[in-house]
Amino acid sequence: MVDGTDAALLAVRPALKTEAEALIAAVQARAAERGVALPVAPEAPVSCCGRGCTDCVWAFFYSEVRYWRDEAVLRWSA
Repeated sequence: MVDGTDAALLAVRPALKTEAEALIAAVQARAAERGVALPVAPEAPVSCCGRGCTDCVWAFFYSEVRYWRDEAVLRWSA
């Protein structure tokens, strides 16, 4: 069951590296509280051309973080 804390985590849509890192830390802390093991969190990219590409590695990373977060919530809600 999703409670208020879980709903708040699910509402986060990171658009900056610091936001993604904070979300990862919050999800890991919540999983630890619930005694749930999680897969390794996505790692931030190390290369970006800086030209604002449509398929930027950062956009993909933020999408990976959201998917990882969603899967984590499913694990501790089951």
